[in-house]
Amino acid sequence: MRLSDSRLDYYEKVYDQKVETFILYHIHSFNYFGGIPKIIKIDNLKAAILEANFYEPIYQSLYKNFAEHYGFQSIPCRVYRPNDKGKVESGIKYVKLNFFLGRTFSSEADVNQRLASWVENANNRVHGTTQKVPREVFIAQEKSELLPLPIQEFSLAKFGTRKVYHDCHVYINRSYYSVPYEYVGKEVEIEVGGGIVKIYYNNQVIAIHTELAESGEFSTQPSHYPKYKCLSETEYQEKYQAKMAAVGAFAEQLFFCLLTYKRTCWQRPVQGILALVESYSADIVNRSCQRALVYGAYDYQTIKRICQNGLYVLPLEFQQDY
Repeated sequence: MRLSDSRLDYYEKVYDQKVETFILYHIHSFNYFGGIPKIIKIDNLKAAILEANFYEPIYQSLYKNFAEHYGFQSIPCRVYRPNDKGKVESGIKYVKLNFFLGRTFSSEADVNQRLASWVENANNRVHGTTQKVPREVFIAQEKSELLPLPIQEFSLAKFGTRKVYHDCHVYINRSYYSVPYEYVGKEVEIEVGGGIVKIYYNNQVIAIHTELAESGEFSTQPSHYPKYKCLSETEYQEKYQAKMAAVGAFAEQLFFCLLTYKRTCWQRPVQGILALVESYSADIVNRSCQRALVYGAYDYQTIKRICQNGLYVLPLEFQQDY
């Protein structure tokens, strides 16, 4: 980062262009300067700008929140206009050729220590363009114009992207968090910090959760499911009762028997019986249910065998009130 008037510089080495890294070194720069510039001109990297547009750029949500917290205005450079950031580009050229070129380093700590020392010397030299000492110009003209540092430093959240699974959840830090079902299959942005999980789509918050403490847990908001998955137990049963009644009266009666005798696992047998209508007529399935009722055989496999073997045409050996 370079202050425009004085050319006071701040440099650190980084190994990636993640949004967290970009913000972190903004903070380090502000702390070094002892204040915040009112306007910061940035390049169009994805850590800050999701869609480059000179008039209405779309900012990365975390970076936008960071700028609002520190009170500065961020202005992206125009695309393919290197002169928009000429001052900082010349600074990068300077640190490459004057510091890194020809030097070898024994460790990361060695790089950090020598770079920090070099930055101090660079800020106290006579600048080649202005013919002034950057530190002196900064103290005399710029320092008083900087915004004060905030009392509370910005809480840097973890950020990333996730794809929404078919069950309306995303996987974050070994736990699962729900999002509205219309985003299934889409890629969303996630922000984790301060015990809160925020999920974004197109820069809009679509879900907020409290961060889970244990791995493998689910944080699910029922409203995120489609309506047919949010039925109460009674509504759920009524839904399948209506489907069995559409097959026939005996199929509906068998449904009630399954509710009684397979109270905790009635869904799969009912679904299997309903699936038989794809291979047999509703009348055949209904008559097969009648025969199963007579013999007290309340299971899917029995009804399937009756359909397959044509046993529904055989006369009942005795009458029973069912």
